[in-house]
Amino acid sequence: MEPYQREFVDLLMSFEVLRFGQFTLKSGRTSPYFVNAGQLRTGTAIAALGRAFAQRLAAAGLVERTDIVFGPSYKGVPLSVATASALASAGTDVGFSFDRKEAKDHGEGGVFVGSAPTDGSRVVIVDDVITSGRSIREAAQLLQAAGKVDVIGVVVAVDRQERGRGDQTTLHELAAELDAPVLPVVSITEVVDDLAERGSIDAAQRQAVLDHVAAHGAR
Repeated sequence: MEPYQREFVDLLMSFEVLRFGQFTLKSGRTSPYFVNAGQLRTGTAIAALGRAFAQRLAAAGLVERTDIVFGPSYKGVPLSVATASALASAGTDVGFSFDRKEAKDHGEGGVFVGSAPTDGSRVVIVDDVITSGRSIREAAQLLQAAGKVDVIGVVVAVDRQERGRGDQTTLHELAAELDAPVLPVVSITEVVDDLAERGSIDAAQRQAVLDHVAAHGAR
């Protein structure tokens, strides 16, 4: 793992973003772990997340191509702001944007808050985790309905490495559909391998996650 990824794992654990146990997901599936980016609820925490997202974009060579960082409401709102702020601190000023759940019918109106995408905008979508990919697909559709918007990448905190609609992982399906890279800061197997190596989780906790990925990941 790169140093920024290891720091990100520390962030996940120190703010209890990542917890181990038995959890029922929105899909109804039982999982031995749960990721809740809503736990990043202080200035220090959200700033650290923004830096990690910015560093992932930099590692992929996408920073100079980015015009707007877009976060789907509601969890994506602070992610887009924090990522744009981190990029600015590193020397690249980009716009940030997020959507309203209901279009505003007064004032400036519209669906978008912040830097509204227009024809030619190059947009990176940010989100917390990849499971089914639904929120990212909806975000891409919303952006592309606004004009000739180019979604050039997606950054997420954690890839759960679970199977999508077919035999591939959701991450690979989304990358193919969007014709753009989908970039997790870390995957769940990277996280548990790192934590086990450092003695932060035991062998049984690590194995439960690996078994879950084996059962629900790509065939």
